Amino acid sequence: MNCKNCKIELIPDSDYCNKCGARVIRNRLTFGNLFSHFSEEFLNYDNKLLQTFISLLTKPEAVIRSYISGTRKKYVNVISYYALAITIAGLQFYILQKFFPDALNMEAISTEATAASNTEVLNFVTEYQSIAMILNVPIYALMSIIVFIGEKKFRYNYTEHLVIYMYLLAQLSIIGFFIVIISAMCGLSFGQVSFISGPLLLIYIGYSLKRIFNLDWLNFIMRTLIFICVLIVFGIIASIIMFGVMYFNGDFEKMVEAQRKAIEAQKVLKDTIN
Repeated sequence: MNCKNCKIELIPDSDYCNKCGARVIRNRLTFGNLFSHFSEEFLNYDNKLLQTFISLLTKPEAVIRSYISGTRKKYVNVISYYALAITIAGLQFYILQKFFPDALNMEAISTEATAASNTEVLNFVTEYQSIAMILNVPIYALMSIIVFIGEKKFRYNYTEHLVIYMYLLAQLSIIGFFIVIISAMCGLSFGQVSFISGPLLLIYIGYSLKRIFNLDWLNFIMRTLIFICVLIVFGIIASIIMFGVMYFNGDFEKMVEAQRKAIEAQKVLKDTIN
């Protein structure tokens, strides 16, 4: 009998291929063994996905250092984990648009004059969220290189910083999915949840980087201040690029027009009252 994946001849009675590690499948596919395989891969406590998710919460340095050092069997591959996060992010906005459209209303965190423009920005982010997630990783990795210049104990190259932020941003996306959907069920808008959870997500990144780079508190505070400064600079650049794209594809004009109509409606309402 040969391995169905790499075609090498198998040792008799072996359960896994001794070359590629694939599980040997002898039984014909049925609903029962399909469900059994699904349960084994995703529902039991020892599966890689659950182990990766829990470890990235409790000991993120173990997952990331293991992958960087070459130990890659225990946890989900970083590419697969990030691809899962992108899929979940797309599912999140689909669920909100389909079942909780009011959750995408930005009025709760906006003035009457800015609600329409904020909604247009949210629509833009929703439309390009997959591209934004992909671009976030190299940007955060570059910021991290700048922040951790001079860190000798754990000096990672740019590719290794990419791995760090792919894991961390994927984890935040998966956590955010549950927070946003549960909050939408409770009547909170996406804007309100983002406003509340934003600081908590930054705390998680800080907590993870402190453990990954094994920083003492003084060094951690110093790096945090540098990170905030770099984040502000990159945030300004990102905002300019985003509004530039919105300008060229017509979304910026829609945003300005929506804001103008909101201001005019507000003036009419005031005149009517007076």
